[in-house]
Amino acid sequence: MSRRTPQLPSWLPVDPYILALIGTVALAALLPASGAAADVAGGASTGAVAFLFFLYGARLSTAEALDGLKHWRLHLTVLACTFVAFPLLGLASKGLVPYVLTPQLQSGFLFLCLVPSTIQSSIAFTSIARGNVPAAICAGSFSSLAGIFVTPLLAAALLGNSGGGFSTDALLKIGVQLLLPFVAGQLLRRWIGGFLARHKKVLGHVDRGSILLVVYTAFSEGMVAGIWHQVTPARLGALLAAEAVLLALMLTVSWYGAKRLGFGHEDRIAIQFAGSKKSLASGLPMASVLFGAQASLAVLPLMLFHQMQLMVCAVIAKRRARDPQEPVPAGEVTREPVAVG
Repeated sequence: MSRRTPQLPSWLPVDPYILALIGTVALAALLPASGAAADVAGGASTGAVAFLFFLYGARLSTAEALDGLKHWRLHLTVLACTFVAFPLLGLASKGLVPYVLTPQLQSGFLFLCLVPSTIQSSIAFTSIARGNVPAAICAGSFSSLAGIFVTPLLAAALLGNSGGGFSTDALLKIGVQLLLPFVAGQLLRRWIGGFLARHKKVLGHVDRGSILLVVYTAFSEGMVAGIWHQVTPARLGALLAAEAVLLALMLTVSWYGAKRLGFGHEDRIAIQFAGSKKSLASGLPMASVLFGAQASLAVLPLMLFHQMQLMVCAVIAKRRARDPQEPVPAGEVTREPVAVG
């Protein structure tokens, strides 16, 4: 008799990348980089962040972004969820200090509210739920592009000294490690865009490997600095509860808010999934630049929220797929043609 390979329930996705991140954190806990090794790891991490944002710039199609402006109301709604509603809830979390969250965890909680939305998972869940996939593609792309500029500025304005403030050094790091590589990628896209498209799978592994290096460096610095005694099991449970409330609020606001604004069923699905998520891929490199030695605690809330949003949205997407389809009013266009590279 052949043995069947045990599988996790389809409604409970465990992202393999999260397992890799957990393994990286465990490695940093057991074998943290210190001394000369820390200098080497820090230099490599800085180069990895710059390379990531170079690739982000080189992959972004300006033509597709301009084409997506046809559905500007939807994109503005997603941006409002990502960079207005989320940050307001993050600011409200200050009321949880010190009884629920420590100041350091609250800074990380606020930071996760400032990062842009995801692209891949927003598209995947919108597709499963039979929503407006082209709109989800553009909304995620716009959010990622805006996050390059908006997230560091919001972090500097709202996080104060814990995020580096508006110091010359912080602004220089943002410019050199994030904006300059991104602009260089955009300028060189004409010549290297085809190569990147042909080697998308390989470069995807490079992306994730670079982020793992950033995580290892950040958590090594945290271990050497001895900051992990601040995270007790009770505090970790309180953080998870606070994030569950945050996700529930944003799923509700994005869904019913889109309805009040007059969007159709397919557009509401795209708005809900693109407007309620946060990008781990964008947030981790930014945190390493903005927080420095405190980055390990700053990214912990984002890492936990990432897995939580995948699990919850997988369930919602499958339920939305069973919703009765609403008739499209005459003259209303719900899907704009967008070329996917």
